[in-house]
Amino acid sequence: MAQAQQQQSQRQQGQQQGKQVTTAEYLNGIQEALMKQIAEKIGAMPEGFNKDRFVLNCITLIRDMLKDKKKRENLDGIPADSIALCMIKGAFLGLDFLSGECYAIPYGKEMNFQTDYKGEIKVCKKHSIQPIKDIFAKVVREGDLYDEGVDDGKQKLTFKPLPFNNGKMIGAFAIVTFTDGSMLYESMSAEEIENVRQNYSKAKDSDAWKKSSGEMYRKTVIRRLSKYIEKDFDKVEQLMAYDEGGGVEFQNGLLSTSRQQAAALPDKGEPVNVFEQIRQSQQNRKEPEPVQQERDSRYDEEFTRFEQDQGYYQGGNPDFDIPDELPFR
Repeated sequence: MAQAQQQQSQRQQGQQQGKQVTTAEYLNGIQEALMKQIAEKIGAMPEGFNKDRFVLNCITLIRDMLKDKKKRENLDGIPADSIALCMIKGAFLGLDFLSGECYAIPYGKEMNFQTDYKGEIKVCKKHSIQPIKDIFAKVVREGDLYDEGVDDGKQKLTFKPLPFNNGKMIGAFAIVTFTDGSMLYESMSAEEIENVRQNYSKAKDSDAWKKSSGEMYRKTVIRRLSKYIEKDFDKVEQLMAYDEGGGVEFQNGLLSTSRQQAAALPDKGEPVNVFEQIRQSQQNRKEPEPVQQERDSRYDEEFTRFEQDQGYYQGGNPDFDIPDELPFR
């Protein structure tokens, strides 16, 4: 502990003097910030949370980002605490950065947390009050057969995509079916989704929108559908992380439609204030004492082996190597 405090003090002194930070110092600073956040918020973690595995995955993600020159430049100026605060939100929801269930996106001078399409589905299935049988979203392209409507008071949707269709995306839809046989769906045109991106997205020009537009179309429509799925989060931190992870501001009229409000919502179809519901439930029950997890020594060797195997890249393509010293001050 004394050695870690000394290293942190040395880093701070170096930064105050304008000294460049080494890669090892930078990664160690993030690791320390993560461990601090986890210790403070251990009571908000999901069951089975493995802090050593989570920290290892986070450091691996940041190391991979440092290999890319553009991403390395985007990280410049973002404090370790901001990176840790972003990543801890993935831990609250039980999502994995390395498997693409969520993202850490440098934007401005902050690290922003954002869920992926896969992460949205995982959270909905885990926290839906009404058991979910299946939930998915699809992109509709030019040439696909898509038809939706109401027949005899029941919602119906028909979708027959052309095989291997790479045509222009014209919209997306999402469906959730419950174990009791009921269902909900939501659809959005490409114009609606792009309007959300341009006017409400927290990072409209991020790589997620530019390079994975299909995933973002699916995520946007499934996130809007999820507003009608009544969910029960164990902790307020989980709810806050999920709300922020949408990547767009969903508290606005653009993202509400009369069709879903009048159609097949569970129970009486009235929207539920989940924030208030959680606050009330927590007031009526005693919070468990946070469990102090002991460090799992099994991962000490894995950390060491990871450092030895990866090393600090020398030569090769400078855009995809990690320099010994970073241009961070």
